[in-house]
Amino acid sequence: MNNSAGNALRLFGAGLRALLVLTVLCGVLYPLAVTGLAQGLFPHQANGSEVKESGKVVGSSLIGQRYDLPLKNGQETPAPDLKWFQPRPSNGLGTNSLNTRYRLILSGATNLSGDNKELIKSVEDAKAAVIKDNSTPGYRVRPAAVPPDAVTSSGSGLDPDISPAYAQLQVHRVAERNHLSVGRVERLVRDHTQQRVLGFVGEPRVNVLALNTALRELAG
Repeated sequence: MNNSAGNALRLFGAGLRALLVLTVLCGVLYPLAVTGLAQGLFPHQANGSEVKESGKVVGSSLIGQRYDLPLKNGQETPAPDLKWFQPRPSNGLGTNSLNTRYRLILSGATNLSGDNKELIKSVEDAKAAVIKDNSTPGYRVRPAAVPPDAVTSSGSGLDPDISPAYAQLQVHRVAERNHLSVGRVERLVRDHTQQRVLGFVGEPRVNVLALNTALRELAG
């Protein structure tokens, strides 16, 4: 065997050994170590921040979900089920058109500018619907009281949280629909209001899934 062939064989052997070592380290040992640490130290977050009700997983606290009535014939979008606290709008999102076997909601924003007529109309329509849906015989929603997150979607369209102001705006309607006192529902909102992280990061917020899960238990 000449020197060139010998050198090539040695380089091949060295490369193969490096590949095997890196595969074991990066493809087996490292993932196992990270998974083990995550399950040991942060099991709730590592498993998707699941929210359970009566032992059954009902969703993730990281991903918003809608609370709608069953879709009726002739309807393009279902009407909201006003028995529950409603999340932020997600009307700007479409559905999966590539694989129609799975009708998945697409994550993303409308990407419309602030002076876009379509966006302005959608905000005005959403505001009118919020006022109408949340006004009760003894409580009238003031237009000035409608917060921005009640009429606009988030950047992902899957925001799991709403502002305390939007949750409070829905209290009278939720109380009436569930035959509960306003005071009990207000207390429920207060108990589920999360403050800024470390006192200064982010904004106060209410997780809609956690709030509705507690509401279901309260209403029986």
